[in-house]
Amino acid sequence: MVDVQIVEVSPRDGLQNDPATLTTEQKVGLVQRALAAGLRRAEVASFVNPKRVPQMADAEDVVAGAAALPGRDDHSLIGLVLNVRGFERAAATAVDEVNLVVAASDSFAQRNQGMSVQDAVRSVAEVVPLALAQGIAPTVTVSTAFGCPFEGEVPVDRLVAVVAELAATGVEEIAIADTIGVAVPADVRARVRAVRTATGDVRLRAHFHNTRNTGYANALAAYEEGVRVLDSSLGGIGGCPFAPRATGNIATEDLVYLLERSGVDTGVDLDALIAASDWLGEQLGRPTPSLVSKAGGFPRGAD
Repeated sequence: MVDVQIVEVSPRDGLQNDPATLTTEQKVGLVQRALAAGLRRAEVASFVNPKRVPQMADAEDVVAGAAALPGRDDHSLIGLVLNVRGFERAAATAVDEVNLVVAASDSFAQRNQGMSVQDAVRSVAEVVPLALAQGIAPTVTVSTAFGCPFEGEVPVDRLVAVVAELAATGVEEIAIADTIGVAVPADVRARVRAVRTATGDVRLRAHFHNTRNTGYANALAAYEEGVRVLDSSLGGIGGCPFAPRATGNIATEDLVYLLERSGVDTGVDLDALIAASDWLGEQLGRPTPSLVSKAGGFPRGAD
């Protein structure tokens, strides 16, 4: 049993805002390399309007390709959905989980999803029983949990209230996401402690961006507060297309290096991650933001 589970989000959150458009085969190749490195959960597609997020237009084909990869029984494929219509598309594929999104601030909810926070919560409440009835695990990410690009500070009480409503829907996991990368470890500790008063038995996950170079410190702070599921993206690619100046997620290889050197077992092969990140950079046509892919792991010394 590993100490922390890492959810690979590069095929969805990583690519959705990238200037490069990868083919379906390249996306499946990315999933294959991530899973081969030891990652067991991967967010592989987004079932949203392709006019708004054209990089995700081949969602069904990507899931089909990922589901045909070796070791299928050991892997969980995740599809992002925003409403019942998106869920119905996802449920017609081989996804194991659906992840919904609810913003903690109304301004971002309107820009990102075209609905209020309460409408988004109602969408979750509609999708959860449908997912459970079909054996698909429902999870939800609370975006702008640490700050909103349009409203600034998001009060902790506001975040806790949203999390409490979501926990009551029956979701299996709730992620708090630093969508615009404004958090520092003190914020993480305070908000993790606060939302735990509302999550009950629902598993907690954390999602950090490295916009202001605090993402890795935040991830470690979340782990130290008892969070045992963390999102990351190979190469550190990604960003929200509806958040101004958004930059990438924390890089999976950098996160694994940090955790493993801190004595935290991830069950992931760092060398394989670095090779996968190098391959991803070649497909994108540019170096990725991660540092461990450039510097390598800890020096082994002379044999």
